[in-house]
Amino acid sequence: MIAAGSRLRQLGWVVTLAICAAAFVALTFKVNSVRSEVRLAERRIVSLQREKVLLETEFETRASQQQLAQWNAVDFGYQAPGANQYLEGERQLAALGEPRGVNAPSPIRVARAADDQREMKLPAMVSPLTGKPVKQQTEEQGLADKLANGGDFLTEAAQ
Repeated sequence: MIAAGSRLRQLGWVVTLAICAAAFVALTFKVNSVRSEVRLAERRIVSLQREKVLLETEFETRASQQQLAQWNAVDFGYQAPGANQYLEGERQLAALGEPRGVNAPSPIRVARAADDQREMKLPAMVSPLTGKPVKQQTEEQGLADKLANGGDFLTEAAQ
């Protein structure tokens, strides 16, 4: 009798644990489905906020266009160009030109050197302290001298 009660008790615990495990799995699936619905709702909210900003911008743009149209009608009087205002080529554009007036300034001209005179001779550099010409070295000569001196830049600075 004790063995039968013990087996019955063990069987009860197994059934109880199985029910708890099934409830846990069902609850986990429900939580995950609600979580995914929340994510979808958040994405929809962000999408709607972006659309709202876009519509507000569109509304403000159209409102400013109406304001500009009113200003144009009252103050400026601008009109869209007509088909007769477009030119067909350079000759028509040149025909629109007028000769310079009597008091008109002369046109700006740009000086240009010939291509063979690319290298200009610069005057020798003069030391502002001594007034004597400074010996110019190329970068290769300067590096060779520094390496010959052992690369010691402190001795160079002391000289």
